[in-house]
Amino acid sequence: MHSVGTPLMWGIFAAIVAAMLAIDLMIQGRRGAHAMTMKQAAVWSVVWVTLSLLFAAGLWWYLGPTLGSEVAKTQALAFLTGYVLEKALAIDNVFVWLMLFSYFSVPVTLQRRVLVYGVLGAIVLRTLMIFTGSWLIARFDWILYFFGAFLLFTGVKMALTKDDDGNVGDNGLIRWLRGHLRLTDRLENEHFFVRKNGLLYATPLLLVLIMVELSDVIFAVDSIPAIFAVTTDPFIVLTSNLFAILGLRAMYFLLAGVAERFSMLKYGLALILVFIGIKMLIVDIWHIPVSASLGVVGGILALTLLINCAVNKANDRKHQAVK
Repeated sequence: MHSVGTPLMWGIFAAIVAAMLAIDLMIQGRRGAHAMTMKQAAVWSVVWVTLSLLFAAGLWWYLGPTLGSEVAKTQALAFLTGYVLEKALAIDNVFVWLMLFSYFSVPVTLQRRVLVYGVLGAIVLRTLMIFTGSWLIARFDWILYFFGAFLLFTGVKMALTKDDDGNVGDNGLIRWLRGHLRLTDRLENEHFFVRKNGLLYATPLLLVLIMVELSDVIFAVDSIPAIFAVTTDPFIVLTSNLFAILGLRAMYFLLAGVAERFSMLKYGLALILVFIGIKMLIVDIWHIPVSASLGVVGGILALTLLINCAVNKANDRKHQAVK
């Protein structure tokens, strides 16, 4: 499949990812480190967003002289659109992590290791899925229609499904793992496995890790087809995806204390998925420019946040009146 990514560009991107991983996973996530405060999470979130914007600017600057200003502009906008899409859809994933940590009573100080492995697993998984998706699209271009129909269905289902926190313990995979693994009754610091009386035991933290990785698989099934609606260039798809994922730990700690304040977010994400699905289904009839897609996605997110603020204010007034 044709791609703007040259060996030099791939090499630069790999070096940037390696450096960012060293910072995010080795410095922030070193053993014994305290949990990230909301202020630190906000600062690091700004750092990751700034680096992503700089990468988009560098992409535009590098492609301009070789492929022309129009191509450079289109690819930079495609990167930004994919980045915003992945960031927005990842918020739902973060909420699932919060639910898992809450159910298994994992203290903030012990969440570090799961998040580190979760981010690493997401990077490997997304890379494999994106290259597989690019290979499929190059050979079966009709698969884009399948992706579009799937996103349309997912968006409608998300909007119509009632919020259900449910009991995580009722999950079939967790029940199966508990029935087939020798488990400890409680957490054992940051260990996934411990030895007792010569026998190897898994800890509840391993169950959390497995469910975190599984949740990323589920959400990747939505987010990756959505980015392919913007561009099928594997370089743009992969770079936008990984830049968004590398800031997930900071996003998690930023949202951890305010998750309940985003009750309207799922409707905004559902609308985005419906829009992207329709965009893929009508691509042969009407091609929606990348700039328009970025405007629609950004507009939906902004409108959702405004509505959410209004809903939160109304709820706060209601609670104060009750008191």
